[in-house]
Amino acid sequence: MYKAVFRIQSDDPYSNSTANNNTSIELWCNDHCDLLHVTGERQDDVVAYVNSEVGVQEQIRNGSDRTVITEACLKQHGESYIEAPLAANDCLLLPPLRYEDGAKVVRVLALDSANLTAFYADVADEHTVTVESKKELQTVASETPVLSVGSFLPTLSDRQRAVFLAAHNQGYYEIPRETTTAEIAESVGVGRRTAEHHLRRAEEKLADAFAAYL
Repeated sequence: MYKAVFRIQSDDPYSNSTANNNTSIELWCNDHCDLLHVTGERQDDVVAYVNSEVGVQEQIRNGSDRTVITEACLKQHGESYIEAPLAANDCLLLPPLRYEDGAKVVRVLALDSANLTAFYADVADEHTVTVESKKELQTVASETPVLSVGSFLPTLSDRQRAVFLAAHNQGYYEIPRETTTAEIAESVGVGRRTAEHHLRRAEEKLADAFAAYL
C-alpha cells in the first residue's frame, strides 16, 4: 500500500480561515456536521470565521487548543471535489483533513502508486496541488489515530520540555536510573534545584493529561 500527502490550494471556509496565520484545523466529517481540532495562536479569529461561514454549535477549550462542533458539514458548501477523484482512482482518504496556511492537506492511500499519480492529475486539473510526500507502507495502524496526540498532551514551557527530554534521553526513567538531576541540570545549563523544579512540573502536567485521557 502507498500513501501520499497532497497540499491543495482551495477556496473554502476552513482553508481561508487559516490563511496568513499560524493556526491549523484538523477535521473529521460526520456528514451533518464537522468535528474540528483547532491549534495555534489565532484560534479566536479562526473560530469566528468558521462560525460566520459554517456555524458553530459548541466549542470546548483544552488548554492551548480547542475542539469545535460545527452546525453544518463543509460538504454542504460544495467542498466535495476530492471525492470523485478518490473513487475514480480507487484511493482512500485517511482522516483527518488538515487545513493550514490557506490550503487543504490530505493523506491518501492506494494499493498501487499509479493510482495516487492519477488522483493528483485529476485534482490538479482545477486546483494547485503540491505533493508533500509519497511512500510505501507496511502497515497503516500507526497512521490512523482516533484523535491527534496534540489533542490531549499538555503544553510544556521550553525549559520544562528541555529538562524532561534531557532526563529521558540520559536514562533518568530507566530502572535503575542512569543519571542524576545534577547531571541533567549540567546538560541543559541550569542549577540542580531549577532542573528538578522544571522536571517535576513537566511530570505533573504529563501525568494529569494522561490520567484524564485514560
